[in-house]
Amino acid sequence: QVQLVESGGGLVQPGGSLRLSCAASGNFFSSYYMSWYRRAPGAERVLVATITSTGVSTNIADSVKGRFTISRDNAKNTVYLQMNSLKPEDTAIYYCHGRRMSDNYWGQGTQVTVSS
Repeated sequence: QVQLVESGGGLVQPGGSLRLSCAASGNFFSSYYMSWYRRAPGAERVLVATITSTGVSTNIADSVKGRFTISRDNAKNTVYLQMNSLKPEDTAIYYCHGRRMSDNYWGQGTQVTVSS
């Protein structure tokens, strides 16, 4: 069993930055593919970024490419989402997700609000 706990969300002005963290408990974190999703008000949850188990490869959604970066520290059982040049349309609940074979785990989400 893996538990995922996100942190780092909050209110930020347009153009600002935030770094989200997702801390994982349990075993085998280093073998999990990790992702960040987000759900904007009134919208479906969508994939934002994914990182492979070793961190060698990442995939970023076109809507945030060039502004968001995903990374991980397997020694700390943590995955990060660095968000720069934030826009009001980035306002959403951000969720951490872990996948390993048939196992899927979700965090509870952290709110990010971009507003002046």
